[in-house]
Amino acid sequence: MIAQTRHRRRAALTVPALLAVLALVVTFIRTPAATAAASMTVAQAIASQTGGTGTVTGYVVGEPTATSTVRTSSFTGDTALALADSSTQTSTGSMLYVQITSAYRSSFGLLTNPGRMRTQITVTGTLTAYFSHAGLKSPTSMTAGGSSPTTSPTSGPTATPTSSSSTDTYYANAIGKSGDSLKNALHTIISTGVTKLSYDGVWNALKVTDQDPSNSSNVILLYSGISRSKTLNGGDSGDWNREHVYAKSHGDFGTTAGPGTDLHHLRPEDVAVNALRDNKDFDTGGSAATGAPGNYTDSDSWEPRNAVKGDVARMIFYMAVRYEGDDGFADLEVNNSVSNGSNPYIGKLSVLLTWNAQDPPDSFEKNRNQVIYASYQHNRNPFIDHPEWVSSIFG
Repeated sequence: MIAQTRHRRRAALTVPALLAVLALVVTFIRTPAATAAASMTVAQAIASQTGGTGTVTGYVVGEPTATSTVRTSSFTGDTALALADSSTQTSTGSMLYVQITSAYRSSFGLLTNPGRMRTQITVTGTLTAYFSHAGLKSPTSMTAGGSSPTTSPTSGPTATPTSSSSTDTYYANAIGKSGDSLKNALHTIISTGVTKLSYDGVWNALKVTDQDPSNSSNVILLYSGISRSKTLNGGDSGDWNREHVYAKSHGDFGTTAGPGTDLHHLRPEDVAVNALRDNKDFDTGGSAATGAPGNYTDSDSWEPRNAVKGDVARMIFYMAVRYEGDDGFADLEVNNSVSNGSNPYIGKLSVLLTWNAQDPPDSFEKNRNQVIYASYQHNRNPFIDHPEWVSSIFG
């Protein structure tokens, strides 16, 4: 009898205890973790300059160098960036200046990573003035995208958005079209809001767009594949200069702002190799090109090395869509000839189609496209993002 009574008392005590534990579990599940701070917009961060800690998500729009000065190209350092709620924001009053401490400079500094421009990042730090301007200092977290941050730096920027993400917005008016309708839509897209460089400005741009991924002091030469010092740009033997892949005499556009300075077909190349290619069309065959292993040439054509055959083709196709004769320049086109002379045509179409299929875009080509879009011209080569569109338009 005594044993039964004790058993009942233990059972009576156990039930309330279990209920209490369950209540605590439910409360824990329903209560958000205190460390999961919600991300605020740039506008909210600008209005919250109290010295407290905040997490901000925004688009990288430049490098602040003074209270009212933000560079959008030709960056000078890796110590600061400007965020905005829109990737096209130009008013410094709508920007948040972010300090980049040493732990994050290799991944987020704009001198090292110009491809960060116009991409979204999330930063956690102290909301306080920087450059005597609304800012965020002493970051404890910086991550790409709008997701919740982690406490350690991330790797370098993604070269270019995938075709299923932000490029879908850029190409929205072209999606689902084909043939001439697709060509016309792409022409409008890649001709809108474009910044034209001067021919002198091309020098510095190529030092960024064609930087050697393994040596930031060098550029990669297009045809020869050589890594050469950025400082050796010029016209002397051993220098590199500005190669017009769509030969500038084909349509006689020269070096004036527009097709003559369009980074999407201008590449660094050895002075002698550039002269050897001259204004020839593209085709297969010929003799080995001096100074450019894997390249071949004859009296009327040039065959580039295998690693850049697709790159060359996509640059040519870009030019044929970008320049349609409605901006004071000739209507540039692609045909199946290798004797085009000064006419606004370049060939050989059947060969270029094959090269596009055989040599798909690689990481170097994709990164170049993104840097041109983010830091210089603000337009893209659609055939790097969508190489399948080449056959839809050109055959």
